[in-house]
Amino acid sequence: MISMLKNMKTHLMTGVSYMIPFVVAGGVLLALSVMLSGKTAVPANGILGNIATIGIAGMSLYVPILGGFIAYSMVGKPGIGPGMISAFLAYQTKGGFLGGMIAGIVAGIVVYYLKKIKGPKHVGQVMPIFIIPLLGSLISGLIILLLLANPIASFMAVLNHWLLGMQGGSKVLLAIILGSMIAFDMGGPFNKTAFFFAVAVMTTYPQLMAVVAVADCTPPLGLAIATFIAKKKFTQEEIEAGKAALIMGCIGITEGAIPFAAADPLRVIPSIMIGSASAGVTSILLNATNHAPWGGLIVLPVTGNWLGYLFAAIVGTVVTTLCILLVKRPVNQKEKKEEKAIKEDDLEFNF
Repeated sequence: MISMLKNMKTHLMTGVSYMIPFVVAGGVLLALSVMLSGKTAVPANGILGNIATIGIAGMSLYVPILGGFIAYSMVGKPGIGPGMISAFLAYQTKGGFLGGMIAGIVAGIVVYYLKKIKGPKHVGQVMPIFIIPLLGSLISGLIILLLLANPIASFMAVLNHWLLGMQGGSKVLLAIILGSMIAFDMGGPFNKTAFFFAVAVMTTYPQLMAVVAVADCTPPLGLAIATFIAKKKFTQEEIEAGKAALIMGCIGITEGAIPFAAADPLRVIPSIMIGSASAGVTSILLNATNHAPWGGLIVLPVTGNWLGYLFAAIVGTVVTTLCILLVKRPVNQKEKKEEKAIKEDDLEFNF
């Protein structure tokens, strides 16, 4: 168990490796559908609506894939089912990608101990393909539902009430809080709470919608630029993900930063939070406004003081890039070998 937990970065990298195609395909298709529609909303009809639906499908799958393959890296094939199922439950209960990561780790630990149980000889062959996935999914799923989902929902309700009470307070402090929340879990509960809070007050306080909108785009944009500047600090898969993150950032899809955050959360998440907070503060100080419930550079036509909005996005992106370059270490040869091993793993299932 101790050696398994010590190799947690390897497990996270494995999950990220299998997750990246879903984020890239889903995110880019969704971004293209919004961009080609010329509107600050996801298209619902026609061919663009179909493209958006495909993109949303990809974006809906990346959390279960992440959790499933984290568990797979920890305990092998018996962990895939429990990992994906519990991560899907985390996603459905608004746990975001962080909830999916936790679910994958929980499933891996549960299956690790289930594999130690020695059953009767005649059931030994069905343990890894029937009993362990069944019990692993049940136990890890209940843990996620009972210990993660309900507390998150209650906390988010309290947080939203607290944000409503801050409207008359310091606008700079509110911008810092909202910007940090947007970046913290990139599409998760904190991100969604900040976004929908800004949407709720958009007609009376459009400055806050601008704060959230610029904070949305700076994590993927900053990380994309960092992959172009310092290739030695990223794996080849992350460099490829950076190209997709550039498109997703322009359209205001924060999830473009998730592959980087999932692989190295302790360095990436604080960096992008600082960048998004910087963007938010710059936006509020320049009195930029946004009258669309969306983010990124695509909303420029409906912003007030668009130069201020654009400058805030640039500031946040530059700060994010600088923070990432400061804290990220060069990828060592061991990590490159691990990445190669992940690519060469053909996941053969022999029953």
